[in-house]
Amino acid sequence: MKFRRRSRENIELNLISLIDVVFVLLLFFVITTTFTRETQLRVELPEAVNGAPEQASNLKRIDIAISAEGVYAVNNQLLPKSDLPTLLEALRTASAGDSSLPLSISADGKTPHQAVISAMDAAGKLGFSQISMITVEAQANP
Repeated sequence: MKFRRRSRENIELNLISLIDVVFVLLLFFVITTTFTRETQLRVELPEAVNGAPEQASNLKRIDIAISAEGVYAVNNQLLPKSDLPTLLEALRTASAGDSSLPLSISADGKTPHQAVISAMDAAGKLGFSQISMITVEAQANP
């Protein structure tokens, strides 16, 4: 007995409508998604209520003072220019090549941030590791 094989019909899936549905879903998710904005950071700076008291030591100390206008003074000597190379040379002279000396930076409250960063950068380039920032103790509110 010989059975005839029936010819099968070619089944085709229409993918065009599926692509349309996926595209609409993609559009929906893109439009309704909210992205976080990394550039809007909320920074709350701490107050210096109590700090470590300055320790009296017999070691030589290097002081960098920065005025509100960004003018530098190293060990109470004003620098002729307020740029990084001049500050580097003044720190080299004051330390006589000894980068193990403690270094303190005291900046006015209205000093531009770039001036303080430049002072820290100069100290870092010369290898100073004992850097402290001098602040005034905040007054307690009654």
